[in-house]
Amino acid sequence: MSKNRFLKIVSYLVLLASLSACGFALRGAVVFPFQSIYVGLPESSALGGELKRNLRANGKTEVTSQANNAEVILDVLGETRDKVILSLNSQGRVREFNLIYNLKFRLRDKAGREVLQPTTISLKRNLSFKENEVLAKEAEEALLYRDMQSELVQQIMRRLAVVRMEAPAKLD
Repeated sequence: MSKNRFLKIVSYLVLLASLSACGFALRGAVVFPFQSIYVGLPESSALGGELKRNLRANGKTEVTSQANNAEVILDVLGETRDKVILSLNSQGRVREFNLIYNLKFRLRDKAGREVLQPTTISLKRNLSFKENEVLAKEAEEALLYRDMQSELVQQIMRRLAVVRMEAPAKLD
C-alpha cells in the first residue's frame, strides 16, 4: 500500500472520529414521545396535509381523525400570511416585498394540560418585484409560500420531537 493511500485512510478515520466525538449524527426517523396525535387543521388545509404526511412518515405515530382518540392534540391558534412593502424605487413604485408566514400552535394531552405552551413560528422571505413580470412574480410568491410552509412543517416536527411528556401524578 502506498504512503499516500495510507495517509488518506488515516485522515478519513480521524475525520470520522472527530465528527462522532462532537455529537454529529445523520438525521434518521423522528421519534416522538407520544404514540398518537390529532392535528387541529382542516383536511383541506395544505399545511395540515403536509404536516400529517410528515407525522405518518415515521411509521410509529398514528394521526387520528378525532381528538378524543389521540394521546396529544396539536391546536393551531393562528395562521397568517402577510405581504409587506419592503422598498420602493425612485418613482415610488414597489421594488421589493417581504413575505411573512406566522403560525401559532400549542400541544395538549388528553386531559387538556399543555405539553407545549403556545409557540409562534415566524418565517420571512424577500421578493423582488418588477411591473413587467407580474405573472412570473406571482408564481414566485406562491413558490416562496410553499417553501416556507415546508420549512414550517420541519420546525414543528423538530419541536414535537423534543417535547417532554410528563406522567400524570398519582393520587394516594
